[in-house]
Formats: sequence, structure tokens, C-alpha cells
Amino acid sequence: MLKGIPKILSPELLKVLCEMGHSDRLVIADGNFPAESVGKDAIVIRMDGHGACELLDAILQVFPLDSYVEHPVNLMEVMPGDPVETPIWAEYEKIVTERTERDASAIGQIERFRFYEEARKAYAIIATGEGALYANIMLQKGVVV
Repeated sequence: MLKGIPKILSPELLKVLCEMGHSDRLVIADGNFPAESVGKDAIVIRMDGHGACELLDAILQVFPLDSYVEHPVNLMEVMPGDPVETPIWAEYEKIVTERTERDASAIGQIERFRFYEEARKAYAIIATGEGALYANIMLQKGVVV
């Protein structure tokens, strides 16, 4: 055990976060996301018993966001005509603004199928048990200063 590290961050996840370099991407995937098929070329970490918000909050305590891009945080955009509400996005915004030096403008959206393509290039995907729809979030790592 370590002091100051959120307990939800497993040794496997901490190792992956440490290995990632500037501009590498991490996907925190909801329970419906095809993590194993999209993540064939990535490291897939199973955290099925955990929600996306608790993981995002813990990760952003140790993970710097990229300061050189407009949107170091990206959400999967809701498909046009899909009558889905996304209250989890407000929680994400709250966590990002509380845990980083960035404001809500750091959060962008990527069209659903483009999100899958970008996720295929991610360094790692965390497969959560998150039940909220459109709860997938992609983080781009910055530098530790």
C-alpha cells in the first residue's frame, strides 16, 4: 500500500498510468463499450465492479491532462435522434474542474463511430461496470511539471 494514492487505483492500473507518456490516451469505458474488441492493440484493464466517476476522480489525482490540446478530455457524442439523457457528463465536468487546472472547455465530444476509431489507438482501456449510457470518456495525458 502507498500513502496518498486512491485505493481504487490497483497496482496494474498504476503501472499502466506510469508507463503512459505525453499524448497517450486512456479510455474509461462504460459497461456497454466493446472494450475487448476495440482494445485489441491496447492494454485492457477490467474494473467491472466500479463506476466511471469514481475512477475518473481517482485517476485525475495522479494523471496530468495534456495542456497543449484544446480538448484533453473527450466524451462519446450522443447519436442524433437518440433520446438519451447524459447526466453523468455534469459529474465528469465537476470532477475535471475540481481535480485539474482546466475548466469545462477542456471537455470535447467525438462522434460515436469516430470515438471507437480513436479508442482503437488508445494506450489503455479501463472496462468499468458503469451503467450510464454514453458514459465513455477519453483522457489525453500531459506532462508532470
